[in-house]
Amino acid sequence: MPSAKSSNRRNIVGVNAETVTNVTSNDFPGHWPGEDHSWNVSKFRETLRIQFFRNDRFHAEFDIVHVDASIANAFRRIMMAEVHSFAIEQCYFLNNTSVIQDEVLAHRLGLVPIVGNHRTMRNMKWHRRGNDPKTGQPYQPTVYDTLILHLQATCERIPNAPKGETDPDKLYRNHTVYARDLEWRPANEAQKEMFGSEPVRAGNPDIVIAKLRPGQELIVTSHAVKGLGKDHAKFSPVATAMYRLLPQITIKETITGKAAERLQKCFSKGVIEIVDGEAKVVNPRNDMVSREVLRHEEFKGKVELGRVRDHFIFSVESAGQWDSDEIFLEAVGILQAKCERLKRHTQRMLQLEAEKADRETKPEAMEED
Repeated sequence: MPSAKSSNRRNIVGVNAETVTNVTSNDFPGHWPGEDHSWNVSKFRETLRIQFFRNDRFHAEFDIVHVDASIANAFRRIMMAEVHSFAIEQCYFLNNTSVIQDEVLAHRLGLVPIVGNHRTMRNMKWHRRGNDPKTGQPYQPTVYDTLILHLQATCERIPNAPKGETDPDKLYRNHTVYARDLEWRPANEAQKEMFGSEPVRAGNPDIVIAKLRPGQELIVTSHAVKGLGKDHAKFSPVATAMYRLLPQITIKETITGKAAERLQKCFSKGVIEIVDGEAKVVNPRNDMVSREVLRHEEFKGKVELGRVRDHFIFSVESAGQWDSDEIFLEAVGILQAKCERLKRHTQRMLQLEAEKADRETKPEAMEED
């Protein structure tokens, strides 16, 4: 088995002035002679570590340690593309005399996050697309899969506005249409009761939808449905979902005095601190790995940069439909379901192949008899 120092070196991605080295995972069977790197569930349970550093409703930052990049990237992609949310899908325009075309306005409405009672929205059904084979007509929306939102705004002049005034707030009423102007209209009393004290509304009420001038009017009825980000970005529950590898900064020689101050300025705030006149690395996770230090000749060979290959720093920003940590937990459940489905189908495939092999061997045995 390799020494601890050798293992740590293998796990570091080298960051140089112009290149990045040791980028490929190498902890798999057969890569290192005489070493067993086969996957072991007990070892995985012992080494896996997940730690939250920030957990607000709309923003979570957490670390996942000792997983392969493929697993970390699977979580990222699932959070963006396979965790459901609600968004406006159909817009029915009764009147639009604004300068924004119907299709552009429909696109803007589709990107407004729609929130409400989370449990109710989670349990609502998927809207059926296509045509009903019995009638040949498109499937009709129901109270269990569609939310109706109405938008109506008319811009008017404010009487007796000061002459020469240029501020639209003092000249016009309803000149700016916001997401807060979307009004939920329950299809019936049952749907209204389903949402209780948390009615359907825009996740961010201050999103500007359109700007009007006197005489212009918007009347739009919209249908919001459940969807996935892989079908359209408007259904993605995250504003951003990203990860980066934990930076590693190694000071190989003692740096003091003015040189220590110059070294400190090469990194993000809080990464390097001067302790008793000497530069020390105190918080490498704050560093953005700008490589600024590698530009300076005086630090050549004294400072080494890298990233820890299996230490992922995640940042997830929710668009409002889910709490930020819930998005990650939902992604874990979705990945687990995918694995179980793959296992089930693999077992079925092997079973069918075994049955086929049995059928092929039986005629041969009968011929020999």
